[in-house]
Amino acid sequence: MSLTTVAEDLERLRTTYRTGRTKTYEWRIGQLEALSRMMDEQETRFADALAGDMHRGHTESITTDLAVVRGDLKDAIKHLKKWMKPENVKMPLVLGTGAKCEVIREPLGVALIIGAWNYPIMLTLGPLIGAIAGGNCAVIKPSELPKACAVAVERSVKEYLDPDAFAVVQGGIPETTEILAQRYDYIFFTGSPPVGRIVMEAATKHLTPLTLELGGKSPAIVAADADLEVAAKRIVQGKFLNAGQTCIGVDYVMVEEAVADDLIDRLKNEIVAFYGTNPKTSQDLARIINDANFDRLVGLIGDNEVAIGGDHDREERYIGPTMLVDVPPDAEVMSEEIFGPIMPVVRVGSIPEAIEHVVEGEKPLALYVFSKDKKLQRQVMARTSSGGACINDTLTHIAIPEAPFGGVGYSGMGQYHGKYGFDTFTHAKTVLTRTTKLDPDLRYPPYEGMKATLAEKMM
Repeated sequence: MSLTTVAEDLERLRTTYRTGRTKTYEWRIGQLEALSRMMDEQETRFADALAGDMHRGHTESITTDLAVVRGDLKDAIKHLKKWMKPENVKMPLVLGTGAKCEVIREPLGVALIIGAWNYPIMLTLGPLIGAIAGGNCAVIKPSELPKACAVAVERSVKEYLDPDAFAVVQGGIPETTEILAQRYDYIFFTGSPPVGRIVMEAATKHLTPLTLELGGKSPAIVAADADLEVAAKRIVQGKFLNAGQTCIGVDYVMVEEAVADDLIDRLKNEIVAFYGTNPKTSQDLARIINDANFDRLVGLIGDNEVAIGGDHDREERYIGPTMLVDVPPDAEVMSEEIFGPIMPVVRVGSIPEAIEHVVEGEKPLALYVFSKDKKLQRQVMARTSSGGACINDTLTHIAIPEAPFGGVGYSGMGQYHGKYGFDTFTHAKTVLTRTTKLDPDLRYPPYEGMKATLAEKMM
């Protein structure tokens, strides 16, 4: 791929956009329905690609990557006509005579969507739903790390969607740098905070608006009154799904000292229940995406106390579900996002202590609290800030089509899913329409005497 090729793709998409055909309801609904057919008809293609790239189990692929995209598509197809309708705005008395005001959602133009490697179908095609619903063309850049998935996305998009409105570009860091050098009307990036900074810097050169879906250290807080049996199951799933390579996955656990030993035992039991005594043979445990991440993760285990797991095989990029206990607060595993199957469990004296730890750090993409006490639940939600949160659960908030998903602060900016995705890829334009049959002189100078008094009072 060359810069010339990217420029040619962009010009082709801009030419399509200028025709106005992507703005129509018929085009948008047609493309959304085509994308929906693609998700159904190419299910095996996507699942096989995920298995090849990450050793992802078929069921896990269907219930994560594919299910979220399908849910968002169903919601968009159902509500698109309503989303596109102009919104009437109440006029102030002084402006209301012979006038009306509407807010119209207009497309932004040509968007750049940069997908992530950990859920390469969901995090590439998910934002595309909002772009299509909003009436935009799009350049789609899948992550180069899951190679089979990148090829599957490119093939599928070319087979099902308007070739004059969408372009899939492949490549690594050099190609992505060239792609970012171009001017877009919107950029949607999913990835790590360090790369997010690079994308944001590139966007500023053209004053391009953008959404950044990043990550961070998302904690699970377990209170002494929690249902520990349920908490253990949901935390283990929230941690080790996709071998821990989940942006909203549980990064670490903070548990009140009084129940810490009990929870640790239950977590160990659930790890064995989920993945067996030899997790390497489990069909439900994915592999690490590449050697660099494998080496980083093994380094994070280091000399910390391992309660279960810790086994690894570089040739297969396998790391067993690992739980660390009594981890020193200054350990490297507690200072960076883990993004792998390593779960530190930290004992705290109280929930306020856990809250303070969260508040002192960067705002996470997700936060999970386990407690039966509604007052304590509200206290944690009120005192902490995170992109999203679950009470007595993990992960599932991402699967609600009509609820926003996005980060805050270090974990990102902007939201999508459902109407929020449509709003992300459109501009809210205020349009006032006034009759010419009524034209009171009160609004025009010179302002003198009673005319000035009335004008001032009315405003």
